[in-house]
Amino acid sequence: MAALAAVVVLVGGGIWALYGSSWLRVEKVTATGTQVLTAEQVLAAAAVPVGAPLVSVDTDEIESRVRGRLPRIDSVDVVRAWPHGIGLKVTERKPVLLIKKDADFVEVDASGVRFDTVAKAPAGVPVLELNAGQSPSARRFDEERLLHEAVSVAGGLPEPIAKETVQVKVGSYDSVVLELTGGRTVRWGSGEQGEAKGRALTALLKAAPKAGHFDVSVPTAPAVSGS
Repeated sequence: MAALAAVVVLVGGGIWALYGSSWLRVEKVTATGTQVLTAEQVLAAAAVPVGAPLVSVDTDEIESRVRGRLPRIDSVDVVRAWPHGIGLKVTERKPVLLIKKDADFVEVDASGVRFDTVAKAPAGVPVLELNAGQSPSARRFDEERLLHEAVSVAGGLPEPIAKETVQVKVGSYDSVVLELTGGRTVRWGSGEQGEAKGRALTALLKAAPKAGHFDVSVPTAPAVSGS
């Protein structure tokens, strides 16, 4: 009986410490990992109940709330920092392509998610030009499919080439053209064999830095002109 009473006291004391006392309550909430957003925006979206028992905080609900209110957030890790803290580690979506919309730009990430509209184009992110209306394959490959092809191409470019890509032009499924800085153009072809095409283009840019046109639509037989 004495042992049982001791267990009851310990369990009751533990429950009281977790839920009833002021020892283990939320006093501080922090956010890290922001780049475009601010920590304050993340904290406002999270709306963590300061003063609530730390053990009762629903971390899944907070994650859902942050992602729902801030589409720029790709993922958020919510952790309890005993005895008084909640930490939010966020990862923002990164645009790989922009869609012109009136005077603004819609940012699209590597998964094809349109997550924000901005007044100024971010540096180093190409703009999509989609002219597939007259394409013979327009019925089979609609604009949404072609957008994903363009995103796949832009998102798979080697970083040095991505930084020099100003525009991605799509005329059809197998007619993707990159516009690089300096007025240079690259005939990319379809979105297939992107890794091989990236390697071929990297080699061509090094071998013929003054060329104006590059063709990697068949990566095993790349070509340059206008040098």
